[in-house]
Amino acid sequence: MEAIRQICPNKYLNFRALEAINSRGGMMILWDRGQRELVDCIAAIGQTARVLEGKPIANNINSRIAAEICEMKNTIGKTPGLGVILVGGRRDSQSFVRIKMKVGIVPFTVELPEDCSEAELFDAVSSFNENPLIHGVIVQLPLPKILHVRVIFFSEVSPKVRSLAYSNFGIDLWAQHLDEEKIISYVSPEKDVDGFHPTNVGNLAMNDVEIKGENVVVVGRSKLVGLPTSLLMQRHHATVTTVHAFTGNPKQVTCGADILVSDIGVPNMIRGHWLNPGVIVVDMGANSVEDTDSLKGQRLIGDVCYDAAIVKASAITPVPGGVGPITISMLLSNTLDAAKRTYRHT
Repeated sequence: MEAIRQICPNKYLNFRALEAINSRGGMMILWDRGQRELVDCIAAIGQTARVLEGKPIANNINSRIAAEICEMKNTIGKTPGLGVILVGGRRDSQSFVRIKMKVGIVPFTVELPEDCSEAELFDAVSSFNENPLIHGVIVQLPLPKILHVRVIFFSEVSPKVRSLAYSNFGIDLWAQHLDEEKIISYVSPEKDVDGFHPTNVGNLAMNDVEIKGENVVVVGRSKLVGLPTSLLMQRHHATVTTVHAFTGNPKQVTCGADILVSDIGVPNMIRGHWLNPGVIVVDMGANSVEDTDSLKGQRLIGDVCYDAAIVKASAITPVPGGVGPITISMLLSNTLDAAKRTYRHT
């Protein structure tokens, strides 16, 4: 109890009724009967979740992409091209361009002002569609609210970039990610110390993950993430439940999850007491919040309260650094695949 007092803020020590309940892994959870809620203050006396860092996986993917592009260039003298349309000031775009150049993909970038018209954006996409040197087209999100994302993608992205198109983006990205990361499973689990072996991290992001019969809760039903993820999990015979804005008691639903995927876009919405002990958490939220200690004045956090979840989950993706790097790498992989189809190169 003394250990809990040292960790918990003072405001948590004046409850009318306070119990220390021994949970799995030696974790101590504070329960305030008066307020009838679990407090997001957990003293981790035992194990914490394995952190699923995306950068090691992304680096492996990027190395493979670079090798294949080099082979393509030496064999047929061609290289993949990726067109990126940026609307408004995007500070994150430069790092994205550097990654593309590092693996050998030729970047084509159009920057439009935040107040650009839909017609200007359509023209930019159309020019990329007609350019034979471009094999993938993306529009960097989020867009200003005045623009209609669905119309842009469905109406203007040509079939040659179907693997990157709005209607297929989520399913193709996840499916290819799962397929391509099977190679990591060849590493002996006993000797893997980097934390991204499928057996060690819960295997969700790998092709041989056993999700058959698992209870999967997807928080959010967007066409980019939530819906494709739900369909993918169902395809692998998981029992899938979706939490959305009209779900009456989301906490009751998430507490039953073996695997939880979130892309609701609400900072720290999912608290520690919403989670089932041992759950695998894939946090795909990317929420910018004010941070006076940061040079940029803001920082990126996920939908899941990380500090509370890390001592309750068995595995968790951090924000930033979890899903994000892999998403970029898979987008580059899709571009390479599109170029291979165009040039009939195997």
